[in-house]
Amino acid sequence: MIRIGVLGTGDVGRTLARGLAAIGHPVMIGTRDPGKQDLVDWQQDADGDVQLGTFSDAAGFGDLIVFAIGWSNVDAVIELAGVAHFADKVLLDATNPLRFETEGKPPVLEIGHSDSAGEYIQRQLPQAKVVKAFNIVGSPHMVNPEFPDGAPDMFICGESEDAKTTTATLIESLGWPPPIDLGGIDNARHLEAMAMVWIRHFFNTEFQGTHAFKLLRK
Repeated sequence: MIRIGVLGTGDVGRTLARGLAAIGHPVMIGTRDPGKQDLVDWQQDADGDVQLGTFSDAAGFGDLIVFAIGWSNVDAVIELAGVAHFADKVLLDATNPLRFETEGKPPVLEIGHSDSAGEYIQRQLPQAKVVKAFNIVGSPHMVNPEFPDGAPDMFICGESEDAKTTTATLIESLGWPPPIDLGGIDNARHLEAMAMVWIRHFFNTEFQGTHAFKLLRK
């Protein structure tokens, strides 16, 4: 059992918070307004121990922190959460550095090729153990993913081997096969580009979101 702070109350944050609480982890989900009615209603319907708090509350509560924040809000959330609250903790980074330029059109990567959101967050929080994960699948399939062709694969990367082991165990507990470790956090550049493949197909299929990635072996 791990105390988990989830920063962000969008679909990704709520899905992971609900899934982690349902398997026995105490969870606090952080937001600017913990008293917002739709969030209170959501909490009451969640299984397990789910608490509401500010970003600072959730970051302080968690022994492991899930970062489920839109790219444009990353810096503000780090400031509101408090840098000290991330020290020596695993930070599961599910963000993608997306910029939406035209309504109804796919976003583009704000940064890439020579940098990534994962690396940026690690620079901003040098004492955290950042592990990129959950950025290449839609939120409806983040917990207990079921597909006709079998379970999809999750790829992760980060500098700390211990943090990746902890993250892998958490991912498997949510119904995934053992995740595939790509190496250091610089590999977030490739995972965030891979997310764009998922996003492009999402737009091309009129927002169905029923796809995921699997590494085939022979």
